[in-house]
Amino acid sequence: MAILEMLRGKIHRATVTDANLNYEGSVSIDPKLYKAAGLKLNQKVDIVNVNNGQRLSTYIINGKDGEICLNGAAARKAEIGDKVIIIGYHTMEETEADGYSPLLVMVDENNKRINS
Repeated sequence: MAILEMLRGKIHRATVTDANLNYEGSVSIDPKLYKAAGLKLNQKVDIVNVNNGQRLSTYIINGKDGEICLNGAAARKAEIGDKVIIIGYHTMEETEADGYSPLLVMVDENNKRINS
């Protein structure tokens, strides 16, 4: 049986609120957002910058309300105000993938969830 890497959840078109070059690394995300997307603290995520096409992988740390902050080297990949897509994955057996639906979190310009 094949094991597939599938989309677990994503936060779509979030606004970068800060970029902190002097932090050790990671992305700070409002816990309400990453939990709604089915993601976990310290989980590896991919970040796609809609404004400049940059992609990177990092891990989640707790942020403040509405916060999306790229830390460490990731801070070089985005500017405050850029739109990003934050994507988390998980693995499952191929038979589980049929009919599977990931969790999609849509946000407004202030990173407040707009879908239920």
